[in-house]
Amino acid sequence: MRAPYQVLVIPFRLRIAEPEFAVLKRSDAAYWQFVAGGGEKGETILEAAQREVREEIGITGRFVQLDSHATVPRDCFVEAHRWRSDVYVIPEYSFAVDAGDAEIILSNEHTAVQWVSYPHARALLRWDSNRTALWEVHERLKSGKLYPESAS
Repeated sequence: MRAPYQVLVIPFRLRIAEPEFAVLKRSDAAYWQFVAGGGEKGETILEAAQREVREEIGITGRFVQLDSHATVPRDCFVEAHRWRSDVYVIPEYSFAVDAGDAEIILSNEHTAVQWVSYPHARALLRWDSNRTALWEVHERLKSGKLYPESAS
């Protein structure tokens, strides 16, 4: 059963000129977003993020939890009727994953993937929460402080 929270994961890879971000085109709605999905009962948010990335794009990598958070109305989810009646919005937790040179293998949830620059990704994305988390990843990469142990 889907737990009442959402994860958002931004796959990125470092290139000489600038980082690139993998944006995915949904098969059911034809808009662009990052990896997203719900947690399952008993999973931590990191485990949910790792599972969603494996299921949707077939990769593993180094994950970092971001400070960016959002909420999503319960009526966006088919399984919401199974949640407590006092759950009106669910939290969305954001992560970044370094995809390195891994080959992305799309699940049936997506029809296309594009590795694009930060400005191009911002222009493609539908959801504000995706753009906010992308901004955070981009700023952390520019400052060299993506990972907590690299913070000063």
